[in-house]
Amino acid sequence: MNTNHTPLGPKADKETVRRHNLSLVLRAVRDEGEVTRAGVAARVGLTRAAVSSLVEQLLESGFLSESGKTFSGQAGRPGTVLKVTRTGPAGIGVEINIDYVSVCVVDLSGTDRVRLTEHIDNRGALPGEVLARGARIAARTLESAAEQDLLPVGVQLALPGLVSGGTVRQAPNLGWNRVPAEELFAKSLAVLRPGMPELPVSSENEANLAALAELWFGGLGRLRTFLYLTGEIGVGGAFVLDGELLRGANGFAGEIGHVVVDAEGPLCRCGSRGCLEQYAGQSALLRAAGIDENSGVPGVAELERRARGGDAHAVAAVEQAGVMLGRVLSGAVNLFDPDAVVLGGIYRTLMPWLSPSADRELTARVVSGLWPRDSGRLRASSSAGDAARGAAALVVRDVLADPVAYVRRGTG
Repeated sequence: MNTNHTPLGPKADKETVRRHNLSLVLRAVRDEGEVTRAGVAARVGLTRAAVSSLVEQLLESGFLSESGKTFSGQAGRPGTVLKVTRTGPAGIGVEINIDYVSVCVVDLSGTDRVRLTEHIDNRGALPGEVLARGARIAARTLESAAEQDLLPVGVQLALPGLVSGGTVRQAPNLGWNRVPAEELFAKSLAVLRPGMPELPVSSENEANLAALAELWFGGLGRLRTFLYLTGEIGVGGAFVLDGELLRGANGFAGEIGHVVVDAEGPLCRCGSRGCLEQYAGQSALLRAAGIDENSGVPGVAELERRARGGDAHAVAAVEQAGVMLGRVLSGAVNLFDPDAVVLGGIYRTLMPWLSPSADRELTARVVSGLWPRDSGRLRASSSAGDAARGAAALVVRDVLADPVAYVRRGTG
């Protein structure tokens, strides 16, 4: 023992260790779904006595529940089954996008319990109006969560563009510059919930959160290093390296939609010319297919319907977008060597017509051996990989990382 500690040192160390072990046990139960105390002990490497003490604290605090059924898979007598509670702490994610707002509540198990989405064009509206709209939807979602005895402990905003320090530095498609998004949203939500405890609000780029949702809930299995693209009106990207986001020096990595495809191409809202977004974004796709570029979700559904019917303009539009995507992605693959490239947003349902041309470009342009043709490394995202769910799950992960901090806030 280090005798240089102050009298409070060992006590603080013991508390730190216990808090760490509480998180370890809680996450083990969450990951297993259903497990006995003995099973937890085997998974985390603690003694059964230590695990039993930690479990009792988590049961008392409302993080775990214990069923009457028993399970025998370990040496010794059968044990009762533990699982994370379906009530109590939860996270709320609010995705503010160009033409919709989506809000969801996720419980401790990661299950999407409440979901509200409104399709509305946010371009041209003042930032405060858009964020107030998101707060109104969030307030309704919180009411639905309360009916299920869920208590969201924080809000995570999923925002387009460059997001840092609670501020949207730039979101070209919304026309936002230096918008204090967290502050504006929190004020709107507080007005809608007078007398209720204020929820902490944080924010992150929406493509980053969609990539995390794909990592945590999608069909990637053990795959931990991938490039994620989301196709909406804008084109966002994120790179996950060994299970962690690659953020860059200022936290803005992943703006792949503004990689230049043609320096003499059409003017982009970001101020440059010929960005990928101008060839493979939602508006560009609809326009090339002869569909109103401002028709939103119905327009994308019509594009898919026409492509399925073999309409030459629709098929050509999606195939050409695939070519441009493949060209840009080839550079990213050469730089980062991901295990896979995952396409989300509108690209997910357009994959039958998008992926062949994109894969051809990747095969032709990626360094020999890095991208074997028909390797399956270009894949569609799962339906679970969306930014609102990733945002809500990020709040939950903070609770799982330190359940004691949640209890001490007095909201449990």
